[in-house]
Amino acid sequence: MTTPAFREANPWSTPIRDLGLTIEGSPLEPILAEFHRELRARGITRVVPRFYLSTEWGVPDGTIAVAIPFYLARAELVDLQLERQGYVEGAGPSDTLRYLRHEMGHVVNYAYRLFEDPAWVELFGPMDDPYPEEYRPEPFSRRFVRHLPGWYAQKHPDEDWAETFAVWMTPGLDWREDYAAWPVALAKLHYCEAALARVADLDPVVEADDLDEDVGEIEHSVEDHYRGLIGDDGPLPDLDSALRSIFEDLGRPEHGPSDAPRRAASALIGQIERELAADVFRWTGSFPERTRPLLRHLADRADRLGQVYPESREAAAIVAVSTLVTALAMNHVRQGSYLA
Repeated sequence: MTTPAFREANPWSTPIRDLGLTIEGSPLEPILAEFHRELRARGITRVVPRFYLSTEWGVPDGTIAVAIPFYLARAELVDLQLERQGYVEGAGPSDTLRYLRHEMGHVVNYAYRLFEDPAWVELFGPMDDPYPEEYRPEPFSRRFVRHLPGWYAQKHPDEDWAETFAVWMTPGLDWREDYAAWPVALAKLHYCEAALARVADLDPVVEADDLDEDVGEIEHSVEDHYRGLIGDDGPLPDLDSALRSIFEDLGRPEHGPSDAPRRAASALIGQIERELAADVFRWTGSFPERTRPLLRHLADRADRLGQVYPESREAAAIVAVSTLVTALAMNHVRQGSYLA
């Protein structure tokens, strides 16, 4: 089977369904082979998930079909995802496996309808709890395991289970030791182990593998896809005073000799944008697509204010900007706005 030439005049305007994207022959194929080996090693052989390409990670409710982001099928699309969104969910084989373990948690939950078990409900909560797109995690809560970035287990009982399952499934991870001082999270892991042992030799109750937004049916283009992801949090805050506490106004040296080499503050903010947005997401739960506009707002204001910093103070400036943005992101996560 030959794949259509990808580098055409404007591939991003081509309907996604016409890009010839498949798991077969892509970088995902050997990763999925490794994942199947992990499943067998864990004794999960009766549930056979169906993997397909879609717009994002997920398992349609009540199915055993696992959607994988289409951009992971081509290196060019991974690069574009990183450029447009600032992060890749599945950056490299180990990270892709991390997401696959999480999604397999949903598959097992639906396949055996574990969420109907009173013990499951007692530990994780009711499945019919509202599913929020925006959630306000409590960082480092010992009631939840840590697996995906953003304290994802705290979003919903179904995600709490999927994250617990993923930790239980991770090869080489001693979860008993890691969570020994976290009694609630540890109880969830013990339940997961017991539940998987109980159903290991049982055929799944649910075997539906209906697809949601299969890549072969997506009519819009890659460009349209990313345009539709652009959010709007409204006006960004006035942070001029915070910037002035970190940087100098051009021509008004405050740190070191006046003739010491200086760089534009906006250059430094742009330099750390991608990595900082990803780390803020990991530790606060504030998504990179929200943090990147905030950083660009800060860079724009720094330019308008004519702000600079001595090259000798670059490390200190990076720490200061990182601390400021993390505090703002945590404010937004906890109270819905950057400033009280």
